[in-house]
Amino acid sequence: MGKSTDDRPRWTFLTNHARVLLEIARDPQVRVRDIAAVIGITERAAQGIVTDLKEAGYLDPVRVGRRNHYTIDAGQGFRHPTEANVPVRVLIDMFTHRDRTGTAAERTGAADRTTEDQTT
Repeated sequence: MGKSTDDRPRWTFLTNHARVLLEIARDPQVRVRDIAAVIGITERAAQGIVTDLKEAGYLDPVRVGRRNHYTIDAGQGFRHPTEANVPVRVLIDMFTHRDRTGTAAERTGAADRTTEDQTT
């Protein structure tokens, strides 16, 4: 119980907004394409979430060459009233302390290599 017919969970504790924020925290120069690939959403959905986070004041993107460099306001609280006094830094620290190395593209590639290694 708790899984759909395609063997994926029907729900998770983290929203895609949280996952996008975490990917940006791991790599402030991450491309939206790479965020989408790691999370498993479309690029359009990832771009919409980045826009939501920017409009809410969590992200400040600055164009550097052909890429954006994101700064996160980690002191800003969660949006729901029951967690509003908790800064998003707590979430970021909880999920990024163990994987501060590697970009989203490297993590996606590492997953692909692991699958290839297992089949050879």
